[in-house]
Amino acid sequence: MSPPKPSAFRFAEAFLDMIAAERGAARNTLDAYRADLADYHAFLIGRGAGPLDVATDGVRAYLGDLSARGFQPSSAARRLSSVRQFHKFLYLEGRRGDDPTVVLEGPRQGRRLPKVLSEADVDRLLSVAAQGIDDPARSWGERLRAARMACLLEVLYATGLRVSELVALPRRAARSAEPLLAIKGKGGRERLVPLTGPAKTAIARYRALLENPPGADKRKGGEVNGAAGPWLFPADSESGHLTRQAFARDLKAVAGAAGIPDSLISPHVLRHAFASHLLQNGADLRVVQELLGHADVSTTQIYTHVLDERMKAMVRDLHPLSDG
Repeated sequence: MSPPKPSAFRFAEAFLDMIAAERGAARNTLDAYRADLADYHAFLIGRGAGPLDVATDGVRAYLGDLSARGFQPSSAARRLSSVRQFHKFLYLEGRRGDDPTVVLEGPRQGRRLPKVLSEADVDRLLSVAAQGIDDPARSWGERLRAARMACLLEVLYATGLRVSELVALPRRAARSAEPLLAIKGKGGRERLVPLTGPAKTAIARYRALLENPPGADKRKGGEVNGAAGPWLFPADSESGHLTRQAFARDLKAVAGAAGIPDSLISPHVLRHAFASHLLQNGADLRVVQELLGHADVSTTQIYTHVLDERMKAMVRDLHPLSDG
C-alpha cells in the first residue's frame, strides 16, 4: 500500500527517521514499519481521524478491521507493535499529551515454537550439499556451486547467523588463524562467533575453487565471477553478493534431495537448529543469546521449550526419588 499524503504521514516519516538514526534500523525493518504505518494511516483517514487525535477506541477499531480482513493474530500483533511504538514516539516528542495504545491488549495468539531439524536431518543435509565437489567429471561451475552451498550450510549451522549476515560475509572472512568471525548485526551491534573446524574447511575448499578457475575460465590474476570483489559469496545481483532469496531457493533443492520436506526447511530453520541443538547439549541461554545477536534474552526465550525438556529429563534421570 502506498503511504498517505505527506501532510498525513509526516509524523510517521519523523518516527522512521528516528529509528533509522537512533536504533540503526535496517532497510528491511524500515520498509516493514512504513508499510504498517501506511495501512494504519489509511484506516484513520477513512474514519476522518489522524494520529494526533485518534482515541483508544479508534486504535481498537483498527485491530478489529485487521481481524475482519483475515489477518492472523501474529500479523495483527506485529502491526499493533508498530502502532504502539509510533504513538509512544508522538507522546515522548510532545506531539500529543497521551498514548492511546497504553491500555490496549494485543491479539491472543498461541505459543509458536520454531521449526527445528534434528541433528540427523542436518547431517544428511550437509552430506548431500557436499556431493560432487571433488568429482572430476563435473564442470568447474558445477563443483563451485556445490562447494558454495556446502560452505553456506556449514557456516550457518556452525554460527547461527541471520541469513542477511551470512550472504553478506566479506571475502576476508575466516582468513585469519583465529577460529572466529566478526559480525556486524542488527542496529550496528558487533559480535564474535566461533567457527567449527568443518566450517573453516568448507570455506577454504570453496574459496580455493572460487579463486582458481581452470583453463578457459581463467582471467588475469585467476579472478572470475566477482572473486576479486569484496564478498565471500559474489553474485550477479544489485548488492553484488548472493541474495537471501537465491540461497533459500537453492537450499530447498538440496533439502529435497536429502528427503526433507519443503515445509520444514528455510535458512531461518537452520538458525533455529543451531540454537536448539546447543541448548539440548547443555549450552547456557545467555551464551546462545550472544551468539544469535539478540539484544534481549527474552527474544531467545522462544527456545525455552528445549530447556524445559532437558530439565524434565534431568529430574527424571537424576532425582533420587524419581520413578525413572
